[in-house]
Amino acid sequence: MPTYSDRYQIIEEMKDRYPITWLTKMAKLERSGYYKWLKNGKVSLRKHNDIVLKEQILAIHQTHKMYGYPRMKIALWDKGFLVNHKKVYRLMSELGIQSIIRKKRRVWGNRLSRVFDNVLERQFKERVENEVLVTDITYLPTKNGFLYLSAVQDLYNNEIVAWRISKRNDLELVMDTLQELTAKRNVYRSIIHSDQGYQYTSIKYHQTVEQLGMIGSHSRKGNCHDNACIESFFSHFKSECLYLLHDYSEETVRQAVEQYIYFYNYQRFQKRLNHLAPIEYRHQMAA
Repeated sequence: MPTYSDRYQIIEEMKDRYPITWLTKMAKLERSGYYKWLKNGKVSLRKHNDIVLKEQILAIHQTHKMYGYPRMKIALWDKGFLVNHKKVYRLMSELGIQSIIRKKRRVWGNRLSRVFDNVLERQFKERVENEVLVTDITYLPTKNGFLYLSAVQDLYNNEIVAWRISKRNDLELVMDTLQELTAKRNVYRSIIHSDQGYQYTSIKYHQTVEQLGMIGSHSRKGNCHDNACIESFFSHFKSECLYLLHDYSEETVRQAVEQYIYFYNYQRFQKRLNHLAPIEYRHQMAA
């Protein structure tokens, strides 16, 4: 005997040739049940499509943080996603992202900007331990939406020093990551480099960096190459771990992050580190 879902599907395929009333009677189903099944199916498909679009929007935002919803719509069209500007605006609002150029900044002290100079200037190599720390946030798709991973990397040996996961891409996530960093390292006079995301140009972040005695540094607007090392780590994590998962539950994704960062720090050898893992390299150089 076909399942209810199978019978509803048969009705859907034959509805253009026979009346719905006759088809539901022959299938021994209520007509209201068929319409409820049809509605739920469309809602589920819409939710799935929204998740796919959000992932595309976040991917575009990673490299084009200056895009507002009109330019984001054009970028999506270029990728084959024919969506109107109202939907793009809604999805960007739900994700909590917007153009960094359009964001108004309040006065901090006597300065009109909270953007640090680009102290790093892509000088990633030949750094000593704790000299330069880079940080950023990436998105993690799950079955129920997105999680956000904030991480701090030491350019001396590419070690992931601190990290936090949150359901919200907000200032609290960044501050929690800084708190974990300072619990593990003496960061006085360390350079902390990031992009110009709104969290990193906020009053609270600026104030905290100065109170810790750190040297703040920002990438140029919309230039992901200025923070290429942490972007590279995120790319390795996604291609080597995240995209290979069969289960995208929140618990599984969180566990995958924890396991991969341990693997990356302790086991994943790197050519630049004499084919040693980051922490193994640090210990060997200190011996």
